Amino acid sequence: MKVVSSIKSAKVRHPACQVVRRKGRIYVINKTEPRYKARQG
Repeated sequence: MKVVSSIKSAKVRHPACQVVRRKGRIYVINKTEPRYKARQG
């Protein structure tokens, strides 16, 4: 999982990316391509 300063750039990498908030952190998850996981905060 990558820690990124901008979630927007991580979100547009793949059409299946979803932005999710968990425990005050913002995550990008992707069920079809798990290598696109990212976290901010």
